[in-house]
Amino acid sequence: MRKAKSDAASTASQAVVELTDVKKIYSMGDAEVQALRGVSFKVEQGEFISIMGPSGSGKSTCMNMIGCLDRPTSGVVKIDGRETHLMNETELAVLRNKTIGFVFQQYHLIPSMTVIENVMLPLKYKRFPREDRYELARAALKKVGLENRENHRPNELSGGQKQRVAIARAIIAEPKIILADEPTGALDTKTGIQVMDLFREINKTGTTIIIVTHDPGIGKSTERCIKILDGLLC
Repeated sequence: MRKAKSDAASTASQAVVELTDVKKIYSMGDAEVQALRGVSFKVEQGEFISIMGPSGSGKSTCMNMIGCLDRPTSGVVKIDGRETHLMNETELAVLRNKTIGFVFQQYHLIPSMTVIENVMLPLKYKRFPREDRYELARAALKKVGLENRENHRPNELSGGQKQRVAIARAIIAEPKIILADEPTGALDTKTGIQVMDLFREINKTGTTIIIVTHDPGIGKSTERCIKILDGLLC
């Protein structure tokens, strides 16, 4: 079981995410787009933060760097102490699967699978025995209040329930980091508040939560907000 956040606070803090002078340039035909123009920040283990900016600000590129989905053009990205630009694709995939749980705005659930089958997927890729996958998936669904929906399919759930399933899937393997991309963007206000409350409960167990958002309300509700505009911190 993961240590409680209060226990973690008694030990020396450690950065699980560290960006140092990170630049990212995309080629668009004959033109170049500077998505990030020298971004530096750290996220300590157990923090609950947001990365906030409007469309085109560079926040999604930051998310891709943290999620080991892309590499910097220059600068250093460290995830759990490892420099991602020094790793090959297989090593990046292992780091990503071991360290990070993803939650997306559009849920990314597989329609043909039941709720519990969707939640079990990360453990299937990790080759957990099927019996263990079921037990851990049921425990994850209980944490998000959906233990009575395990045999439903995604089209039988509300938007808020789908997002809870996505969160259960993200936490089942106990990653150090939950990286959430606009997790309340497709939800009504009340349901969005409930989802953010759920993230806070997960954070209390010591899991680092990083919310990528354009919503100032979400930015204000996290312990720390990193603002980005035109590829620079502001």
